[in-house]
Amino acid sequence: MTETPPETSDTDAADLAAALEHANLPALVPVLYQLTGDRAWLQDPYRPSRSRGMDNNDSGGFPPEVAARIKEAVLDAVLTHETGTPPAVPAPVGDELRELLEVANGEAVPAEYADMAAEDMGFTPSPTPVAPDGGIDAIVIGAGISGMLAAIKLREAGIDHVVLEKNDDVGGCWLENVYPGAGVDTPSHLYSYSFAPRAWRTHFGKRDEVEQYLRGVADEHELRKVIRFGTEVASADYDADTATWTVHTEHGERLSARILISATGALNRPKIPAISGLDDFRGPIFHTAAWPEGLDLTGKRVAVVGSGASAMQVVPAIAPTVSQLTVFQRSPQWIAPNDVYFSEIDDAVALLMERIPFYRAWYRTRLAWNFNDRVHPALQIDPEWPHPERSVNVINDSHRRAFTRYLESQLDGRPDLIAKTLPDYPPFGKRMLLDNGWFAALRRDNVELVTEGVEEITPTGVRGSGGTETDVDVVILATGFHTHRFLYPMRVTGRSGTTLADAWGPENAHAYLGITVPDFPNLFITCGPGTALGHGGSFITVAECQVRYIVDTLVTMARHGLRAVEVRPEVEADYTRRHDEAHEKMLWTHPGMTNWYRNADGRVVSTMPWRIVDYWAMTRHADLADYHTEPALPADEV
Repeated sequence: MTETPPETSDTDAADLAAALEHANLPALVPVLYQLTGDRAWLQDPYRPSRSRGMDNNDSGGFPPEVAARIKEAVLDAVLTHETGTPPAVPAPVGDELRELLEVANGEAVPAEYADMAAEDMGFTPSPTPVAPDGGIDAIVIGAGISGMLAAIKLREAGIDHVVLEKNDDVGGCWLENVYPGAGVDTPSHLYSYSFAPRAWRTHFGKRDEVEQYLRGVADEHELRKVIRFGTEVASADYDADTATWTVHTEHGERLSARILISATGALNRPKIPAISGLDDFRGPIFHTAAWPEGLDLTGKRVAVVGSGASAMQVVPAIAPTVSQLTVFQRSPQWIAPNDVYFSEIDDAVALLMERIPFYRAWYRTRLAWNFNDRVHPALQIDPEWPHPERSVNVINDSHRRAFTRYLESQLDGRPDLIAKTLPDYPPFGKRMLLDNGWFAALRRDNVELVTEGVEEITPTGVRGSGGTETDVDVVILATGFHTHRFLYPMRVTGRSGTTLADAWGPENAHAYLGITVPDFPNLFITCGPGTALGHGGSFITVAECQVRYIVDTLVTMARHGLRAVEVRPEVEADYTRRHDEAHEKMLWTHPGMTNWYRNADGRVVSTMPWRIVDYWAMTRHADLADYHTEPALPADEV
């Protein structure tokens, strides 16, 4: 019996037509090709313009009459599809997908991106491998983004596991950081799991919406059944005789498993600088990650120590409320504009993503290109470039000019602030920030920017390194996190009795793929050394690469009857050498600035030198040739 496809009502058609007025036109063009198979939509005049900077380019640069034709054609194609006509090109891959990527982005896209995009867009399957029963179980430390992801994928792989979380709910840094203005600087539709889309309310999610999203994912996947909340790990020890890890909690509990997965994150432990007088201040003094519940800053005199990412969110949020706000800045930051940073997403967008086949995938993929690897060439040092004091190559210098023009436009008429806020190092040398009202806040009469580090906290205020002293009621430390001290403060002891802290030293961590370390069998790290994104993009993309690799390794262990794998020292050493050599050619080693990416010796510890597409390829599958392996003993068999 053949079912008759449902008819589309005039009301449904009108709703879709109205929603199309809110569409991103460059994302609609490849949709048209997929639905119709008509290559005319890939030719002029239907090829979008290239995005400027990191803006959404919703109009695609099309004149009104061409934009109207695209929207009308999409309406017809979707209505036809809804009557039962299948897409003409349901799953483009290879050169065909690459062509569509280039059309959608308005510029050349390297061929290697086609495979990664095909998987993320669902055009090629990427099922989680399944382990044979028995022999492998795991303890996951942390229930933030990576820990939740690990739990989901371990369950899909059929691997027994438990998640230990020190807080009382999921979310990690998004549960803990409740300071005013907290949010992501990655577009919401990109800052989400590839398998768990959301109808986001804002283009750049604020803390509450991100935490709500993560709780929703936990609910959908019933993750709380495998999470032990209020359980902080103090130490973990590897027993070479049994090839197991034993974890000791702060409450004196002991848990053992074959595998240990750290998902503690990099922005986990606040960094409090050694400032004289911290304990002498008579009012509230706290790190942004420990914002006091119920704090009322109305009419208060406030000092903010730091001018990085957290300060850039806090300052605009509290400036209208406080009586006086003094910001102590050791060095300025490069700041980029974004055309939709402050904008809410119209409800119509959710309708587009639900009703138009492939639209959600193309919208996300365009964001990924814009915010991920597109800027990577601009970070490479050109040894022939004649102006190394201000930039590292001709593209980087064009970014400098663009960001400088934006800064000057925002601070027009305030040469004093321009002088204080214009960096003298290359763009992207520190973490690149998006303007969420920073410049507007600095222009306020009740805000003062002091270009000094903090020398001392007095009982009644703050004294800068240049002698500036101000009396305040509240001190906010926007001083970052221990980004070089991975797994800190846990004591993790490996096969030989050496701890990770001893193996790495205080700030010189290294690991194969940022994931696994010699002498620490069966230990896998997410958000490990050299995997933070300095050139942009979504950490969730990197987390999915890492968890995929880890699960593939565990399934491979189970299939081969292995009780332990330990990365070969020469493999890890070669990877670290290539990692360091790549960084030596990038601007994060530029002598003109400091950043949290590199340690006191100048080695870049935190960030990834590779493009995301490179790391995606590196972590596709585990190769047992990279590891020393131990077969299971009879007593290990289940």
